[in-house]
Amino acid sequence: MDRNGRQWALFVATRLAGLGTDTCLLAVAYWAAVFVRLDFAEPLCGWRATALSFISFWLVEILCLCATGCYKLPWRRTCTLDLPRYMGSFLLGAVVLTAMRWFLPALESAHLRPPYSVTVIATVFAFCSVLGMRLLWRFYSQARQDEKKLLRRREKIAGGEDVLAMLRDKTVLVTGAGGTIGSEIVRQVARSGAQRVIMVERGENALYEIDREMRAAGANADCIPEMVDIRDADRMHRVFAQWRPQIVLHAAAYKHVPMVEKNPLEGLRNNAVATRRLGEWAREAGVERFVMISTDKAVNPISVMGMTKRLAEVLLLELNGTGTTLFCCVRFGNVLGSSGSVVPLFREQIAQRGPVTITHPDMKRYFMSVEEAVGLVLEASAQGGGGIYTLDMGEPVKIVDLAEDLIRQAGYKPYVDIPIVFTGIRPGEKLFEELNVSEKNAYKTGHARIYVCREAGRAEGVDAADVEAFAAGCPSGDEVRAYLKARVGAA
Repeated sequence: MDRNGRQWALFVATRLAGLGTDTCLLAVAYWAAVFVRLDFAEPLCGWRATALSFISFWLVEILCLCATGCYKLPWRRTCTLDLPRYMGSFLLGAVVLTAMRWFLPALESAHLRPPYSVTVIATVFAFCSVLGMRLLWRFYSQARQDEKKLLRRREKIAGGEDVLAMLRDKTVLVTGAGGTIGSEIVRQVARSGAQRVIMVERGENALYEIDREMRAAGANADCIPEMVDIRDADRMHRVFAQWRPQIVLHAAAYKHVPMVEKNPLEGLRNNAVATRRLGEWAREAGVERFVMISTDKAVNPISVMGMTKRLAEVLLLELNGTGTTLFCCVRFGNVLGSSGSVVPLFREQIAQRGPVTITHPDMKRYFMSVEEAVGLVLEASAQGGGGIYTLDMGEPVKIVDLAEDLIRQAGYKPYVDIPIVFTGIRPGEKLFEELNVSEKNAYKTGHARIYVCREAGRAEGVDAADVEAFAAGCPSGDEVRAYLKARVGAA
């Protein structure tokens, strides 16, 4: 979005305000240097010439600040890494003023060049005051910022006796343990009384990071890293046989809507088929409870990702009653800062000075912090029933408001320092995601923010063997989309 007249006016006004403040700081520094040097005595050339020489000092310093790029960054972005830039600017100013004094030695030119000693003292004072003011402003701005304010509501961290009772002395297997949600599940499970946490992750670096973190934290639970793809039947059977987990928290999935939209077969195989198989293996291993992390995009889904997650729900819940394992799913919206979410993308774009790209000005999403989301997932898991749980996530947040908040937190002004552009809705996206927790669509549970879905969505003609055979046949992307839409897509 290009700056309009008001935004251009604000842009110019902020720069002029900065220039005015710098002028005041330079004036204080210069006159302090004069008084220190002359011990408050009248200068030989008189006060008028000394006042006029300040103009030369001011002009040189301002031009040097501009030439070295000190005015390119807003004050709120100045940090100690900019010290060489500011030091270079004031050293350059001192050299220029010294040269003026050298080449204009006549007393008649006293109003054009400050004395050598005043130049040195004023340069030191000006450097300290100008850079110091910027650092103080940055500290003040950061002190007012809090990432959790992006939620635009009070964060509520769950966790109670039900969760502790569910996890106490248990072996818990977490899939996708290196992801944003999976790693937080590992953290909370490890400190909630579990005896052992089996961290299943196929990404080497992601598994290394969470393993290193848990070792450094000295978790009470024994955290075991298992670098396994959940679609590898032999390896997963071995993991189940070796560790005999009582609880499975299944967070592994493809979650990025545009990427799954372009690779629908992989989305079907990883999100739906692999989840069903994992559920069957868990049942065979005698797992007590299997919890799948689902999404609000599975509600009346139009994206391939949403449809694969809805299909995974259907295929998994079919296993209830076929053994001793209890299967359930927990739906929630977007997690702040998770991989593939808009927050890391916006931060990257802001770091590059924009533009920040948004698909539509009316786009809204539900957001939770990862701590809040996982806490509620564990609370829902402890409810003891099957079915699909959905979480009350408050009011949805407009993506444009989120982008503006992130720009302000980075120390910029939206549209003034960083432009925002709208690129159009991508395939598979909705303007508004749905998490309806009204009495018509959901039952209340014993927890104020956890509900059980009455109507989970369409599931027509779904047969696990048919789905697996279809996925094994390498259908085209269009065939996968048509297959999913006919069975679980939005009506």
